[in-house]
Amino acid sequence: MIIAVASDHGGFALKEKIKAFLRTREDIKIVDLGTNSEESVDYPIYGKACGEAVASGKADRGIVCCGTGIGISIAANKVKGIRCGLCTSVEMAELTRKHNNANMLALGGRTTDPDLAIEITKAWLDTEFEGGRHKRRTDMLDEMI
Repeated sequence: MIIAVASDHGGFALKEKIKAFLRTREDIKIVDLGTNSEESVDYPIYGKACGEAVASGKADRGIVCCGTGIGISIAANKVKGIRCGLCTSVEMAELTRKHNNANMLALGGRTTDPDLAIEITKAWLDTEFEGGRHKRRTDMLDEMI
């Protein structure tokens, strides 16, 4: 599985921790789309870039981080075909995969404990979409602009 990762300055440190975790998994290849430091940058650029990588098929899924995860998730969700869920718990990560087939995960670098963020990431990576009635709903989302 190819995972694209991106962040702004507020999510940079968390992105680096998530990359370190992803490197422990033999089933994952990482594509880092930036940023590469804690120098101030604009989160929409990185949310869009990661969303486009996933939507185009260059990556199977994406993980984005900013200070709260809110802004970068909004940016990613502007890309057609992206279903980016901002998760603050393992349960949310599982449900965003089971029910929403989220192809992107957003996390807050200033609001989420790094150890919890790793647990959220694990759950999101390892949980499968349930399909069924949820497929009809995700299809409706995908038809929206």
